[in-house]
Amino acid sequence: MTTMTITAADINKLRQMTGAGMMDCKKALTEAEGDFEKAIDELRKKGQKVAANRSDRDSKEGVVVAKTTADNAKGVVLAVNCETDFVAKNEAYQQMANTMLDIAIAKNAKNADELKALAYDDKITIGEKLIEQTGVIGEKIELTKYEIVEAPFVIAYNHPGSRLANIVGFSSAVVNAEVAKDVAMQVAAMAPVAVDKGDVDAETIQREIEVGKEQARAEGKAEDMLEKIALGKLNKFYKESTLLNQEFIKDNKKTIAQYMNDSEKGLTVTGFKRIALS
Repeated sequence: MTTMTITAADINKLRQMTGAGMMDCKKALTEAEGDFEKAIDELRKKGQKVAANRSDRDSKEGVVVAKTTADNAKGVVLAVNCETDFVAKNEAYQQMANTMLDIAIAKNAKNADELKALAYDDKITIGEKLIEQTGVIGEKIELTKYEIVEAPFVIAYNHPGSRLANIVGFSSAVVNAEVAKDVAMQVAAMAPVAVDKGDVDAETIQREIEVGKEQARAEGKAEDMLEKIALGKLNKFYKESTLLNQEFIKDNKKTIAQYMNDSEKGLTVTGFKRIALS
C-alpha cells in the first residue's frame, strides 16, 4: 500500500481554505489521504469535538452587528460570541459575522435557528460554519442573539468597536435622517427597557414596586404610605427606562417623544432591539 505524500503546498492550500492551523491541516489531509473535501470534513469533525469539550466555557466576547434591508422596512441585529477579545477583533471573524448578517437579510431568516440552517457558502450551513470555526479557532463560537424589527422605516446603528448595535422602527416611512440617528443613539446610550410605559412587562413593574416599597420602608416611612411612595418611584423608573419618556440626551428639556413630534407630528417609535456585550 502506497502512502500518499502530503506536500507543504497542499497543507497551505487547506489552511487558506479553512483557516485551520498547519499541523491540523497536515493531520486532516493525511487522514483523508490527500482528499481536500474529506480533509475539510475531518476539520469540521474536530470542530464538533472541540465544541463539545468547550460547552461549559463562557463566550462573553464577540461581535454585534446590525443592518437594514434596502427599503429600510426591516432591520436585523445579531451577536456572534467567542471567548476572547483577541478573536473578536480579528478581521476574518468580524467578516464572518457580517456575512451571516447579509445572509439573514437576503434570505429573510425569521429566527436564529432558521438562520443557522441556511447555507453559509456552497459547502456548509451557517450552523456548520460556527462548529467549524470552534475547531479552527479553538474557542467556543456561537450565535447567541438574533433580533428583528419591521416597521415603515427602520434604522440600524452600529456602535464603534462592534460590541453594541441596535435597530429602531418608526411609525412613518419617511424620517429625517438626523432624527432617526439621534433616536438610535439614545437607545444605544440609555438602554431603555421598553418603548413606552404600556410596553413594560408586568413582572418588571411588580419588581420595581416591591423595590420601591423596601426602599421606603428602610427609610422609615409609614406602612400605609409605602404603596404611594413606590408608585412615585415607578413613575421615575418610567421616565428613566422607557424610550419615549426618557430625556433626550442632546436636550434634556425634551423627552424623546417630544423631540420626534417636533420633527414630524405624531412620529413615534414602534419598536427597537438592542444587543450589547456585557
